[in-house]
Amino acid sequence: MLMLLVLAATAPCPLESDPGRLLDANRAAVVATGQVNGTLTSRFAYQGGGLTGEATTMIDLATGRFSTDQHTGIVTGAEGFDGTEAWMRDLSGFASAQAGGDRRELAVNEAFRNANLWWRSDRGGATLASIGCGAIRVAPKGGKPFEAWFDPTTRLLVRTREMRSFGTVVETRYADHRRHGKLLLPTRIETIYGDDPASMETLTLRDAAVTPARPAAAFAMPRDTPADWQLPAAGRVTLPFRLLNNHIVVDVKIDGQGPFPFLVDTGGHNILTPSTLAALKLQSQGDSPSSGAGEKTVSNGYARVREIAAGGAVLRDQTVVTLDFSPPDVEGLELGGMLGAEFLERFVTTFDYGAGTMTLIDPARVTPAERRALGTAIPMRFYIHMPQVDGAIDGRAARLDIDTGARDEVTVTSPFVAAHDLRSRYPGGVTMTTGWGVGGPSRTYTVRAGTVALGPVVIPRPIIGLSEAKRGSFSDPAYGGNVGGGLLKRFVTTFDYARKTLYLKPLAHSDPDTGRFDRTGMWLNARTDGLEIMDLLPGGPADQAGLRTGDRVTMIGTVSYKGRSLSDMRRSLKLAPVAKPVTIRYRRAGTEGVATVTPRDLIPD
Repeated sequence: MLMLLVLAATAPCPLESDPGRLLDANRAAVVATGQVNGTLTSRFAYQGGGLTGEATTMIDLATGRFSTDQHTGIVTGAEGFDGTEAWMRDLSGFASAQAGGDRRELAVNEAFRNANLWWRSDRGGATLASIGCGAIRVAPKGGKPFEAWFDPTTRLLVRTREMRSFGTVVETRYADHRRHGKLLLPTRIETIYGDDPASMETLTLRDAAVTPARPAAAFAMPRDTPADWQLPAAGRVTLPFRLLNNHIVVDVKIDGQGPFPFLVDTGGHNILTPSTLAALKLQSQGDSPSSGAGEKTVSNGYARVREIAAGGAVLRDQTVVTLDFSPPDVEGLELGGMLGAEFLERFVTTFDYGAGTMTLIDPARVTPAERRALGTAIPMRFYIHMPQVDGAIDGRAARLDIDTGARDEVTVTSPFVAAHDLRSRYPGGVTMTTGWGVGGPSRTYTVRAGTVALGPVVIPRPIIGLSEAKRGSFSDPAYGGNVGGGLLKRFVTTFDYARKTLYLKPLAHSDPDTGRFDRTGMWLNARTDGLEIMDLLPGGPADQAGLRTGDRVTMIGTVSYKGRSLSDMRRSLKLAPVAKPVTIRYRRAGTEGVATVTPRDLIPD
């Protein structure tokens, strides 16, 4: 039996081991005769995430240019590539050019596969390598590497694997091929995200037709702008916000009810939490995996609302995401939802962290003089829904996401950390939980950098976290870091989505805790009976004082956990005077205890 196994393992591969010959065999299997040109239009039945509907794709067979429209009940979307510009129409119907992260590279990959450029004598300019029997690694010119597998009998493409946006591995499977004219097309396409079977989306071909070739304009980004919003007659509105854990929180009404506290997140979506859904008696549709800063996935759905209103700014007839993105124990209050890109992209939005105000302005009514007064202009691009700018971390060029929904100053992605060997370049840092988002806690090795630059704006001595993530958005190699409220609150910060511009105007005076790190070495979440210690820095002040994870902190100094917000309690641990002991009362397994913690600078200035 052993000899048989060895012989089987060393038997010759039934497929060509040379990538070029393998692709020639694939072409012969797919194309009946001659060259195929024109526009392939395919209609599919869609099923995935608890939703059903249809999708229509239009492909230029010579260049691979494409556009896709998807309609699944209350959820709609579109994306495309005209050969130059990649674009996306989001959940709210707003279209944006996609030049951030890896979006253009992914569009190039899709166009490469659509046109089967690997059949050409020059392989479409791609670099090819065999990675096993019937499997090749393909790096298209201007794209990014992906893997492809071919059936040993039919020579048909049956599977691809590709690293896509925010660190998600996507596997696409092609099956049930049938002849449509000169082409042999898969009639069943399955897509799985992050190797999670629950994420599977299935397209079943209904019909396909090849018509004469269409111009590049047919695949270009739609230029229409939804007329689904309004502002007061003045064309602007200013409303107050609370800064909690470096998060902007404003009051929002949904369908005339509320107000509910909403987090404002340039890196997020319009979201309703389960408590708001229940209060409004709305039903959520669908069930899809979601991920964020943490390494776990959670489930989201969708709901339809008639109106989202924030201080006189109104957005009508919207599909919103339903997601428990921030449980009360993380922020210290029950959030009603999130105002994300779908809301903010309609306006010019200014966050004055000094005054604690958010101003929404009609983009058509911002004068040139007003724009100049907004501060330094920095070009933005979009990485799906996330604004992104060119910057640098201690002189190392990096694409940086601008994310008001993040609490930290800067979190550096784990691929960027590895590529620049940053752990060895910043000795003396500390590793602990520094954030908590969709997917749970995020841990970083935290240090103080020399400078971080956002375009021409240079910020001295910021605190940066070097991510250790293996999954989630911080494991994404398509960008270098995420800039959060901890850094942005040094400025009056303005986002002009229409002109793709970020403006930064330095504040004369910023929060006292700006540039400060927790001086006790613990992460606290709120509970009904105290503040639970979720993480402790080994050898840190709290650990040395005898505190343990799971302890319920009931009082810090003379302040009870009931007397201040969780945000203020965390803030007090950043501002605690160095070397001045502070008494912390806690409860452990039903027994009261007292610890004396001596704060110190864990991240020196």
